[in-house]
Amino acid sequence: MKFTRRNLIIAAAVAGIAAGPVSAFAEGVLNVGSYPNNPPFEFKAESGNFEGFEVDIVTEAAKRAGMTVNIEGYDFQPLFAATSSGRIDAAISSITITPERLGSQSFTQPYYDSDMGVAAKTDGMVKGLADLKGKVVGVLSGSTGEKWSMENQAAQGFSEVKGYNTQQDVLLDLAAGRVDGVVSDVPGMDYAFTKMQGLAVVERIKTGEQYGLMMTKDSPLLGKINDAITEMKKDGTLQAIHKKWFGTDAPADSSTAAEAPMPKA
Repeated sequence: MKFTRRNLIIAAAVAGIAAGPVSAFAEGVLNVGSYPNNPPFEFKAESGNFEGFEVDIVTEAAKRAGMTVNIEGYDFQPLFAATSSGRIDAAISSITITPERLGSQSFTQPYYDSDMGVAAKTDGMVKGLADLKGKVVGVLSGSTGEKWSMENQAAQGFSEVKGYNTQQDVLLDLAAGRVDGVVSDVPGMDYAFTKMQGLAVVERIKTGEQYGLMMTKDSPLLGKINDAITEMKKDGTLQAIHKKWFGTDAPADSSTAAEAPMPKA
C-alpha cells in the first residue's frame, strides 16, 4: 500500500485518538468558555473580543497564575458539558454555585452575590410573582431560574415554563408578549433593561445565590486560580473591577470583597 503525506497525517490522528484524550491546547493558556451576551458580566464587543466583569476577573486571575486566557463563545447550557469533557478549563457566565453542580463541576470561591427576580412589561398586568398564576414564564435553559421555576410551578400556578437558549431571546419574547414574565438573575436583567425599554424587574426572589468560576471537576488549575482570586480580594483589585462595571463598591461583607472558602460537594 502506498502511503501519501495525507495518509500519514490521518493515521497519526487516529493513533492519537486511540491512545486516549490529549490536550489540544497550549500549555500556559487557560481556555475559558463564555456566554457572549450577558452584560455587564461578559459580552462580545464590536472588536470581537470578550469584555465584562467576569472577563476581567478570569483574565487577572490567570495572569497571577502565570497564564494567559483564550475565551470562546458558548450558549449557556453547553458550558457544563464543555467543562465536564475538558474541552475548556473554565466557564464564566454568572454561574451560580449549587450542590447539584458541585457533583460534576468544581468552583472557585464565590465573587458575586445575587438574587433572582421576576421581570415583566412595565405597562402590563404582571406586577409581581403572584400575578404569574395561570401565566407563561420564560427562563434561560439550564439556569437556576429554570430550576426554581420548575420546582415552584405547581405552587405558583404557572401554566407553562418555557426554556430559551439565550437571555436575549427570552427577553425579546417578554417584550413581544409571547411570555408573561421572566425568572432570571437580577443583575443581568437590570443591565439589559437599561437598553430595552418597557421592561423591569417587578419583584426580587431572595435566593442567596453566589457566582464563582466554574472549572473541570478537580482541575489541577483550581487551587492556583482560587488563590489568585483571594489575592485580588485582599489587595482591592476585585473591588476595583466591581466599581468599573457596576459603578459602586460592593458591600464589605459581600463575596466580592471578603475571602470565602472554596465550595465543596
